[in-house]
Amino acid sequence: MKKRVLLVALFLLSTILAACGGKVTTSEGYELVDEGKFKFASSGEFAPFSVTDGSGEMTGFDIEVGEAIAAELGLEPEQEKYTFASIVEGVKSGRFDAAVASHTITEDRLKEVDFSTPYYYSGAQIFVRPDSDIQTLDDLEGLEIAVSRGSTYASIVEDVSDNIVNYDSDVVALEALNNGRHDAVVTDFVTGREAIGSGMGLEARELLDRSEQAVAVAKGNEALLEAINDALETLRENGKLAEISEKYFGEDITSDPDDE
Repeated sequence: MKKRVLLVALFLLSTILAACGGKVTTSEGYELVDEGKFKFASSGEFAPFSVTDGSGEMTGFDIEVGEAIAAELGLEPEQEKYTFASIVEGVKSGRFDAAVASHTITEDRLKEVDFSTPYYYSGAQIFVRPDSDIQTLDDLEGLEIAVSRGSTYASIVEDVSDNIVNYDSDVVALEALNNGRHDAVVTDFVTGREAIGSGMGLEARELLDRSEQAVAVAKGNEALLEAINDALETLRENGKLAEISEKYFGEDITSDPDDE
């Protein structure tokens, strides 16, 4: 009797675990966390790419791109707010279908997840207070530099300073700089420009690089990656990506600068 009860208990446990950890395979051949939904992650702390409103919902450029991809896939969009530094791990572990969170394509990240074709192009830039003498990367030597945790910006400045302060959000880092803390912030030039436009007393200095931002998908889900790439291609061709960009930035940041 005890053996029978134990077997039943083990069966029920395995069923529950399978239900919790399983994914749905669509007729198109790709895997989803939940049937009929495109669950995508973003930080909600990276204005104007993703911002959290009073109800806890996220809005912004990345969010509308995620929703547009879902529409092209014929799926219901479901946004997931997650700390930026942990999003890639969340994609790997199957917590989300994808990340639409302004991730720059890097060699290190490509070891963990696969990336779509870029959906926008950007670059890192130095931001300082107006009274600062800092102009270039070399001028940051030994100074206190604030960056967002989990971003690529720390690697850009690690050779010039050991005094790097990490924040969960680029916007919070810029706010701290505006309030007199740190010597500089290195962040995406669009984010910095938006912060200045919102009233922060900061100035942009040297542009340090150009980068490609893309949607992250778990390795092994090639069919979903291909579907996302097809969706992005459609959104480029029909002008939807450019339309979303113009709404948030007043210009098109979705076009490859090398093609211009």
